[in-house]
Amino acid sequence: MAQFTQSRAKGKSQKPKKPYVDFPLFAHATGRWAKKIRGKFVYFGPWSDPDAALEKYLAEKDYLHAGKTPPVVRDGLTVKDLCNRFLTSKKRLLDNSELSPRSFKDYVSTCDRMLRNSSFRFDPLVEDLVADDFAKLREKLSSTLGPVALGNEVQRIRTIFKYGFETGLLDKPVRFGPEFKKPSRKVIRQVRNANGPRMFEADELRIIVEAAKHPLKAMIYLGINCGFGQSDIGSLPMSAIDLEQGWIDYPRPKTAVMRRIPLWPETVEAIRDAIQVRKTHADKADSDISFITSHGKRWARTSKTGSPIDNVSKEFTKLLKRLNLKRDKVNFYALRHTFETIGGESRDQVATNAIMGHVDQSMAGAYRERISDERLRNVVDVVHNWLFGDGN
Repeated sequence: MAQFTQSRAKGKSQKPKKPYVDFPLFAHATGRWAKKIRGKFVYFGPWSDPDAALEKYLAEKDYLHAGKTPPVVRDGLTVKDLCNRFLTSKKRLLDNSELSPRSFKDYVSTCDRMLRNSSFRFDPLVEDLVADDFAKLREKLSSTLGPVALGNEVQRIRTIFKYGFETGLLDKPVRFGPEFKKPSRKVIRQVRNANGPRMFEADELRIIVEAAKHPLKAMIYLGINCGFGQSDIGSLPMSAIDLEQGWIDYPRPKTAVMRRIPLWPETVEAIRDAIQVRKTHADKADSDISFITSHGKRWARTSKTGSPIDNVSKEFTKLLKRLNLKRDKVNFYALRHTFETIGGESRDQVATNAIMGHVDQSMAGAYRERISDERLRNVVDVVHNWLFGDGN
């Protein structure tokens, strides 16, 4: 597979001429001999050593022209080599639908950010990295990322180097040092406390659902009745909804945990109304999808490049601004926070988690085969009573 990342070097003022007419490489402005292969520039060595650059090209050209990563000398594994091999393995998972496009894009972005960092910019050997290199990398990342995003980035980087050891590319695990770790839970709590609660109050939600138009109103009801997020909304099939009995049987896309959720009468009515104004799907694969935009696409989806497209949040944010209810960090996903918070008042956390689609890794979760409809209904009734005040 072609290389995913490219290192940068300083350009030089005067490009040298080719050693001879048929020399297969050209002098690139970055100060290296290069060749464009499969639409990308690949570099083979500095201007000062054309013979070594040619030797490297001849050794790798068959792999590169075939779109594959060239083999790496075990005692000379560079960070870029490791990243490309790691991404090649993840691309296979992506092609087999075992990894989401968004997750793959996150890994690519992590590799690119790492290679742009000063300690990694000149593509050092992995064995030459020391704890201070990772400490400086984390310091740089923390200047642009919040604590949760920083923790995810640190974990992805550790995963990349762990892959190198587990596949035998590295003879020993990398020592990251004591500083290269996720932010503590205390730090994350402090940031969350500073941002305030990520949920809506009942009076706010009543104003929101009253002002919303279809199909957004139905999506909002699914958010507060079922704890649905944008991905749930975007991929919800009509075949999973039983409007006659008032139930949804639908696995959470993120975890594949099966959910059975009782619907409020208001939610059923909102879904019926939304179906009446449903647009025609552009892709045959979306023929059973409940919510389709005016362009014939899912309301929330991932592009072919792995970028999230979230029209649910866009329209919901417009509504909040129009109602003067917009607060920082409080968006459509806050409906899921709200459901979890209020649903927990049912004192049946097992049933609440089941509706949320959380993975239960406890021993009891391994043995539990079902939860009664009465328990599930009790949870959504508690949220309904809180929202509409009909239980007070």
